[in-house]
Amino acid sequence: MLNDKVALITGGNRGIGRAITLKMAQQRANVAIVYSGNAEMAEETAMSAREYGVIAESFKCDVSDFTAVKETVAAVKARFGTIDILVNNAGVTADGLLLTMKEDAFDTVVDINLKGTFNMTRHIVPIFVKKRSGRIINISSIAGLTGNPGQVNYAASKAGVIGITKSAAKELASRNICCNAIAPGFIETGMIAGVNSHLMEMIPLGRVGLPEEVAALAVFLASDEAAYITGEVIRIDGGLAI
Repeated sequence: MLNDKVALITGGNRGIGRAITLKMAQQRANVAIVYSGNAEMAEETAMSAREYGVIAESFKCDVSDFTAVKETVAAVKARFGTIDILVNNAGVTADGLLLTMKEDAFDTVVDINLKGTFNMTRHIVPIFVKKRSGRIINISSIAGLTGNPGQVNYAASKAGVIGITKSAAKELASRNICCNAIAPGFIETGMIAGVNSHLMEMIPLGRVGLPEEVAALAVFLASDEAAYITGEVIRIDGGLAI
């Protein structure tokens, strides 16, 4: 259980982020849902989380904006009193072949997926250092481990997230702060709509994963049972990257 812990989840209003938000609320963590666009969806997620008897609030923020993230972290801390768990989940895709990829397609994906992870971690770590405890869970991707045609920008951003994870884990371990990454494969969300049967045949378990399965792993990494795990990248991909 995550009784009375405070978890901040970026992109926490939809897909994997929503599943993590609700799973942490189910485990009695209070949740701060950081979103960028759909306020109605964010509030609906917050209402669903409150059904577990926890405090749940939504905060609009562009995670690629260093100053906006600083202000959002301050607002979350003011509302909840502290932050114990950070889940860097916010992410976008803008797929295209390297040969024809536009600069803004590369920049946008890297700014949100990679710089956003840095921005949020940078502003929350001082809270963790002061209290000498904290959990950082970064949502990477198997694309960051293996690469993927048509996703140079996305794969680069997610590989960078792994680099942040490992470096932060080494820097922060002496302060009892654990930092790990989850690398999902194909998960049943809007980002993988239209996965074809050929790709499905490449997954040894023969199916896509569920957001709730990723959420269960995130909750484990946030729990006391995972206190001796740091700097790890855990695949949850049905065996796709074996």
